[in-house]
Amino acid sequence: MPGPRVTPVHGDETLPEKVDVVVIGGGIAGTSTALELSDMGLRVALCEKGGIGQEQSSRNWGWVRISRRDPREIPLMAEALRMWPGLTARIGRETGFRRSGIMFAGRTDKEMADYERWAEHLRPYQLDCGVLSGAEFDAVMPGCREPVKGGFFTAADGRAEPQLTAPAIAEGARDRGAAILTECAVRGIETSGGAVSAVVTERGTIACDAVVLAGGAWSRLFAGNLGINFPQLKIVSTVMRTAPLEGGPEAAYWSEHFAFRKREDGGYTLASGTANIVDIVPDSFRLAFKYLPALKHQWRDLRLRFGPRFAQEATCARNWRNDEASPFEYTRVLDPKPDEKINAKTMAALIENFPVFAKAEITQSWAGYIDVTPDAVPVISAIDTLPGFFMASGFSGHGFGIGPAAGRLMAELVTGRPPCVDPHHFRFSRFFDGTRLEPDDGF
Repeated sequence: MPGPRVTPVHGDETLPEKVDVVVIGGGIAGTSTALELSDMGLRVALCEKGGIGQEQSSRNWGWVRISRRDPREIPLMAEALRMWPGLTARIGRETGFRRSGIMFAGRTDKEMADYERWAEHLRPYQLDCGVLSGAEFDAVMPGCREPVKGGFFTAADGRAEPQLTAPAIAEGARDRGAAILTECAVRGIETSGGAVSAVVTERGTIACDAVVLAGGAWSRLFAGNLGINFPQLKIVSTVMRTAPLEGGPEAAYWSEHFAFRKREDGGYTLASGTANIVDIVPDSFRLAFKYLPALKHQWRDLRLRFGPRFAQEATCARNWRNDEASPFEYTRVLDPKPDEKINAKTMAALIENFPVFAKAEITQSWAGYIDVTPDAVPVISAIDTLPGFFMASGFSGHGFGIGPAAGRLMAELVTGRPPCVDPHHFRFSRFFDGTRLEPDDGF
C-alpha cells in the first residue's frame, strides 16, 4: 500500500529566470523557509523533485511537542509552539493543529524522577507541564491499564495533520509570491566568484543569490556532489492509521511498545514507541566513526537490516554533471514498505494496555525514511565553504513540530536578520570542529 494521501499541490508551469533564494525540498522545513522568506519580501522559488510533502513530512506521527526533546532544541521548539496556533489563520488553510497535550509513560520510579529533572529545562518558558500520577493521570489517560507509576504530561504540546500541513504552507508561500515548482529536481549549483549564482534544474536554470537545501533524507547525496560531506543516515519508521474510533483519549501518549495520537477525522495515528529499522548501506561504514557515540543511547531501539537497499545505494551515482540527469529524477519519492510484524506487536501491546483500541479498524499503514545526524540535532546553518549556500536538514525525527520555527530561523540566517534563537547548536561546522557528537536526553 503506498504512502498516505497528501493534499495535492499543482506546481507552477513557468520557471522564473531569477529569484533571490531557491529552496530545494518541499517538506515542512523547505515550505516553511519559503513562507518566511516570502513574507520578508524576497523573491523565492521552491523546487521539489516530486510532490510537496510526499516523503517524511507527511509520514510522521503528527506530534507537535517540546516535551522530552534534546535541550539544544528547546528554545527553537518554544518558538514553534508560539507559531503553530496562528499558522492556519496566517496561511488561510487548515493544518489541523490542536493543543491536545502529550503524555510520556513513567513505568518506574527512576523514570518519574528523570521526568522531574527534565522538567527543569522548561521552567524558563512557563509552560503547563509536569509529572502526573493517580487520579490526575487517569483524567488525562482514561482507560489506561498499563502498569505505570504515572507520566510526564505537557498540556502545551499538540498535534497537527502531516498530510495537510506542508501543502498548506507551500500554498501560503505561493500567495505571497513564491514560485512552487513540483516535478522539478535541482541537479546542481552554479557559482560566480566562488559564491552561489544559480541553480540548474531538470527544467532549466534559475539565477539566484542564495540556495537553501532542505532535502530531508536526500541532503547528503546532493551536498556530496558539491564536495560537502554532510554526515547523515536514514532510519525506517512504520506508522498506521485507524478509522474514526469512539471513546479514545484526546491527548497523545508514548510508551515503549506503542504510541498514539488522535487525528482530526476521529481516527488515530499509531506506531511503536521505539522500534525502528536501520538498513545497512555503504554510508553506514563511511560514517560509522561519527555515529559510534550515539549508539550507546539508541542501540536497543534500532533493528539493523541488510537487504536490497545496500545495492540500491551502492549503485546510485554519487557525482554527476549539471547537464546530466540526477538521481533525484530517477526516484521521485522514497516509499519504503511498512513492517507488518512491528505493526502487529504494536497493536497487541496497545490493545492490552488501552482496551478501547480493540474496536479500532486499521485502514492504512505506511513507512518513511527519517534522516538522522550523529547527535540527532538538525543543521540550520550557512555552509562556510560555499558562500550563499545554506542547509536545513537532519531533523532526526523531530522536524514536523519544529518545522515552522526552523523555517523562520533559516530565513533569518539567509537574510542576515537577528535570529529568533541562538543558532550555535545547529551550525554545520560542529561535525568537523572537534565538538562531541552525541544525543542528549536532558536527564
